[in-house]
Amino acid sequence: MSAPPDAGDSDPRDLEISPAELRRLASLTVERLAAHLESLPRQPSADVDGAAELARSLREGLPEEGVPYERLLELLFDRAVPKSFNTAGPGYLAYIPGGGLVQAGLADLIADVTNRFVGVWMAAPALVQLEANVGRWLCDMVGYPPAALGLLTTGGSMANLIALVTARRERLPESFLSGVLYVSDQAHHSVQKAALLAGFPPANVRAVPTDERYCIRTEAIAPMVAADRAAGLTPFLLVANAGTTNTGAVDDLQACADVARNHGLWLHVDGAYGGFFVLTERGRRTLAGLERADSITLDPHKGLFLPYGTGSILVRDGKALGRAHSVHAAYLPAVPEDPDFVDFSSVSPELSRDFRGLRVWLPIKMHGIGPFRRALDEKLDLAAWAVEEIRRLPGIEIVAEPQLSLLAFRVVRPGLGEAALNDLNRRVMEAVNARRRVYITNTVARGRFLIRICVLSFRTHRDRMEMALEDIRAAVAETI
Repeated sequence: MSAPPDAGDSDPRDLEISPAELRRLASLTVERLAAHLESLPRQPSADVDGAAELARSLREGLPEEGVPYERLLELLFDRAVPKSFNTAGPGYLAYIPGGGLVQAGLADLIADVTNRFVGVWMAAPALVQLEANVGRWLCDMVGYPPAALGLLTTGGSMANLIALVTARRERLPESFLSGVLYVSDQAHHSVQKAALLAGFPPANVRAVPTDERYCIRTEAIAPMVAADRAAGLTPFLLVANAGTTNTGAVDDLQACADVARNHGLWLHVDGAYGGFFVLTERGRRTLAGLERADSITLDPHKGLFLPYGTGSILVRDGKALGRAHSVHAAYLPAVPEDPDFVDFSSVSPELSRDFRGLRVWLPIKMHGIGPFRRALDEKLDLAAWAVEEIRRLPGIEIVAEPQLSLLAFRVVRPGLGEAALNDLNRRVMEAVNARRRVYITNTVARGRFLIRICVLSFRTHRDRMEMALEDIRAAVAETI
């Protein structure tokens, strides 16, 4: 028998590395990471000047030969990583900050190198249990009963999709196109996307108006439900917010739960940003009623400061996840009959999945939940301090008071029309960001350009917030 073509030109083991080489590569990597972390406070809060040109220069075809690891580290740390938003830095006050705890990175290294399969329980029972513990911890945080189930996802968008599909399966027949969803006009766009992906026409998503605080007007829901039922439609889902992306608004969750109960609606709370503040005393007061929801989205990559790609969905009746997602195949091992065990492939859309639970489990086991709670309390304090400082500036309107750790404001000047005011506020925001000590973003609500500040990074402390206020004062003074 002849040898395969080019069989003598390569070693089939050349993808393997020795323990000594692993130590060398790990050492080089850690040196780079340590230097990166040490310099984080001095790095620009955002630097995308020339980033498009850099991206174009990096386009390339499939390489046949390898490149030394040192050169690849140079590309990453010296060129690619710096040209971005510094989402892991203390000055990142934009959008919803992510943390990037180093401990979670170590967990990912362990999970990726050991590469155990956790999609089915039988493949790695102990590791699946560790992740199931995390899901239980999340349910305990929000006050869910023992029958609830917490499932880690890639983020809030996937969590919202799973929640919507589960609600659809629980509340609607197989022919579900008459189903109607009710969402705040401030809802995250992933809710509408989830409805689209779940098969609902866009017209079946009803936008419920909000009040002056951008909270859902619960009194407006009942008439909408009645009108839809009279038209032969089937109302089935209400989505409330525990901290909107626009202004940080927290809906009256107790009132939303009452409306949902009175009208037979599944209540889903999108707490991707704000839900973890339930760990604090002030947060529990603001989020009262969260535990009454049928399902809740939480993003550990926000409120628990973990790396991006770590979301979660919690469902009060955990068996509903199984009813919505369980499909048998002959090649799959049997699902464990013991109700204490979880088979992730039977309660989620995923069979192949990474062992993402370790990046949550390891930091919490290392530190306990106390430091996370104290860090969240600090963010509440910093947002409250910042809004009072901004309020003292001349010609400032606080548009959204911080119900949690997100606030929105704008500069106002007598005699200027809305278009001119929007342009003025854009220039103020750009002037702040040009100093590169902090990075803030905007939103547009009811036609007004608003400047947002979201305090959520575990690395953001009073010193950085003082820098932010210095830069805001200077930028506002330039417009007077």
